Amino acid sequence: MASDTGFSAIDLDGSRYTVEQSLVRNKYAAYDENGTLVLRAKQQLFKLKEEFPFVDGDGNEVFTVKAGSILDVAGNYAIIDAQTGERVAILDNDYSVLQDTWTIRDGETEAALAKITSRGAVVTLARNLLPFGELIPHKYEITDRQGAHVGAIEGQLSLRDKYDITVDDASAVPRDAVVAAAMVIDAIQGN
Repeated sequence: MASDTGFSAIDLDGSRYTVEQSLVRNKYAAYDENGTLVLRAKQQLFKLKEEFPFVDGDGNEVFTVKAGSILDVAGNYAIIDAQTGERVAILDNDYSVLQDTWTIRDGETEAALAKITSRGAVVTLARNLLPFGELIPHKYEITDRQGAHVGAIEGQLSLRDKYDITVDDASAVPRDAVVAAAMVIDAIQGN
């Protein structure tokens, strides 16, 4: 990891971000609390393994998220540094019908750095089982490796998926991985 707040060439040191999905397909943009574009990604179509290249606000490649296997809905996604080609973090999905849990792990040691967990089994069940359940906005809690609350990802009811990300205290949680995870979670779970 490059620093306590992130691993990539971008410096996300703010506490609030907004992620918006394009109306057309799994294409995303992340903005800081001042409305400045800080990160963009789009899911690569027609790939055997899920792949999401990420660029900064100027269009420079910063990292790519790649699935560990074909159609990897419940598995892991490596975050690869665009400059070095090294795995810098892992998004590990432990999907269940009752609760979605993603673990952000260190790319080298695979030690857990943070968890992103859906809030409420009733809401998760409704999203997965009811007709038009995907219209119910996601809400996730972000915790550090000790399980202490450090932030939240909250979906908004809108025509396109939109998430507000708040990082209250993230001394050892990589913010760039949290923002990337919000985009990947939305795309992978077909929201």
